[in-house]
Amino acid sequence: MKKKIVAYNRVEKPVLEDLQRKYDVKFFKNIDTKTDPEFLEHLSESEGIIGLELEVDKQLLDNAPHLKVVSNVSVGYNNLDLDELTKRNIMATNTPGVLTDTVADTVFGILLSAARRMPELDHYVKSRNWTESLDEEYFGVDVHHKTVGIIGMGQIGQAIAQRAHHGFNMNILYHSRTKKKEAEEKYNAAYRTLDDLLSESDFVVLITPLTNETAGMIGKREFELMKKSAIFINGSRGKTIIENDLIEALQKGEIAAAGLDVFEQEPVNHDNPLLDMQNVVTLPHIGSSTFETELAMSRLAARNLEAGLKGEVPPSLLNKDVLN
Repeated sequence: MKKKIVAYNRVEKPVLEDLQRKYDVKFFKNIDTKTDPEFLEHLSESEGIIGLELEVDKQLLDNAPHLKVVSNVSVGYNNLDLDELTKRNIMATNTPGVLTDTVADTVFGILLSAARRMPELDHYVKSRNWTESLDEEYFGVDVHHKTVGIIGMGQIGQAIAQRAHHGFNMNILYHSRTKKKEAEEKYNAAYRTLDDLLSESDFVVLITPLTNETAGMIGKREFELMKKSAIFINGSRGKTIIENDLIEALQKGEIAAAGLDVFEQEPVNHDNPLLDMQNVVTLPHIGSSTFETELAMSRLAARNLEAGLKGEVPPSLLNKDVLN
């Protein structure tokens, strides 16, 4: 009898088809995982979960007595209750590394788009408003030789620093839990306290994971510390900032602009004031969304899943205490 697997929200087709040949896999999307009877029935007999953004908490785990491994198709894992998983001796995994350059490309693209007002001016041209040379009211700001402050100097943060330093001759400031000597040597990056980084940077890039410590870490006080000319970029998670405080900062002109790939609620509410602001670039959480990278993430997630099902150590094990 094939082992039962729950696949949720996103597993790329070639990977899903391969898993379905080996296991009894049911794929679920856009359901209420607390009440959907088919999901709960399959979950109750499943040994593995693979997918994106499934809330794996005590309630779900109480309905999954045979579970051995949870494989996130994501580098982030704020949807997983790691303490509860470890307590139950269930392995938890993610997909680091394979998306680093793709997310860094996206974040830097947002930065450029916000600085040079590309989405706004694209709309201007397509609306047939370009009938003469542009006045300075439509000008953007330079990116090259400016100062970028990166909050979170993990793999993605360092990939952003690489692009900023080598591609645009930018001055690199960073803030993270620990100092990163490699980034300091390679990109001439300088460590700053969070407050100093905010006050000195022309561009502030937030790229931390969402944890209890980082939730709401950028709010009213932090936006007030930024330059009035500063552009704020969030490529982490929507809940790492206080979104209403960002809206207020933009409305009051406390910062110049923002570029967002993530929101407090996703998909974003249609009445969110950010959607009506010309000086805000808004993307639908596409940081890793290229064909190549999404497939690579699904493949790594599948390797993690299959290792866990065999009782082996997955390549990207998060809760190593289960090995004890």
